[in-house]
Amino acid sequence: MAASSDRSHIQSVRQFNRFYTRHIGLLQERWLQSPYSLTEVRVLYELSARKRPTATELCRDLGLDAGYLSRMLRKFETQKLVTRVRSLKDGRQSLLSLTLQGRRTFAPLERQQVEEVGAMLEQVPTPDRTRLLKSMHHIQRALNGAGSNAQYRLRSHQPGDMGWIVHRHGVLYSQEWGYDERFEALVAEIVAEFVQNFDAKRERCWIAEQDGEILGSIFLVRKSDRTAKLRLLLVEPAARGMGIGKRLVSECVNFARSAGYRKIVLWTQSELAAARHLYEKAGFKLVRAKEHSSWGSDHLVAETWELKLA
Repeated sequence: MAASSDRSHIQSVRQFNRFYTRHIGLLQERWLQSPYSLTEVRVLYELSARKRPTATELCRDLGLDAGYLSRMLRKFETQKLVTRVRSLKDGRQSLLSLTLQGRRTFAPLERQQVEEVGAMLEQVPTPDRTRLLKSMHHIQRALNGAGSNAQYRLRSHQPGDMGWIVHRHGVLYSQEWGYDERFEALVAEIVAEFVQNFDAKRERCWIAEQDGEILGSIFLVRKSDRTAKLRLLLVEPAARGMGIGKRLVSECVNFARSAGYRKIVLWTQSELAAARHLYEKAGFKLVRAKEHSSWGSDHLVAETWELKLA
């Protein structure tokens, strides 16, 4: 039996599904008043977008029963929408493609769908539309799982990033560790000092981004001529497992070497196990630990780590 909180989450997902399927017309027996079902139109779309897929590939990628797809393809062949050519690589497989008639049949369905989605988005104010599209990307990434092959890019900081960094540190450290707003104030002081005294030759902020959404960040700042300081590593919960944290730390180390530093230091808390693991893997050594009470939390242990650069 699911816990009460799990049941509420399940109900929330089901409620959203009911709303969205009704909103985009999935409850209709035929898609866009055509003679085809939603699944049939999806198969026609895949055939139009792919270069001669096999039925096995369509079953795997669309999650369709082989017998169901086979009957559908026979219907399309009877209507002269689809043609098959036996594969030269595997005689047991047939390569599928739309005929000219199939493309003529699918084209108005595709055009009508684009127009209807466009009209739906036009009704949404621009700021809400941006949040809507980002939420869709977030849902897709979360349900697909954050795999190591997911595409993201690293870039330098730009206007607006510092506010995001302060905000997300405040939110996440409150949710995950119970730190109060004084921790957020500390982060604000760190980023303000970075911006006001930024030295592009010896300091850097990296932002990990995917489809316009920030997934994580890290800073390397000058402590002295020979020593750099790694600060404010953060990876969004939905993006953990993609290797972003490891790459951000690696970028800091590589940049520090190229900038002529002899050592990198960092300050963290003993309870931040995932971050400590990244530092240890990168070659950092724990050199000091001290108990303290800060940000509304007692019995914290502050740790200083160092990495000597060859």
